[in-house]
Amino acid sequence: MSTAALVLTDNAADKVRKLREGEANPLLKLRVYITGGGCSGFSYGFTFDEEIKEGDTEFLNGDVTMLVDPMSYQYLVGSEVDYVEGLNGSQFLVKNPNATSTCGCGSSFTI
Repeated sequence: MSTAALVLTDNAADKVRKLREGEANPLLKLRVYITGGGCSGFSYGFTFDEEIKEGDTEFLNGDVTMLVDPMSYQYLVGSEVDYVEGLNGSQFLVKNPNATSTCGCGSSFTI
């Protein structure tokens, strides 16, 4: 696997499987994207998508697919997408080596 790839951890893939089962839709894929805004300039977004759009890059963990659009990919290169449960609740979390700073919410960053 190249260093430019994104990684979907086993915890994140397990959570996606559970959510797919809850929706009774095995076609759902986790889409990770970047939006402008947030307290540090960019924010991470997560949604489910049944379709692969033109230009998307796919990353697999077993039978789970994570999709990243071309614009977001440039900011996410080398990142790891995890799922954590803690005192602040449960959430998908991006460990992004490109982020020069993050904020306390954990979903906003600066490049």
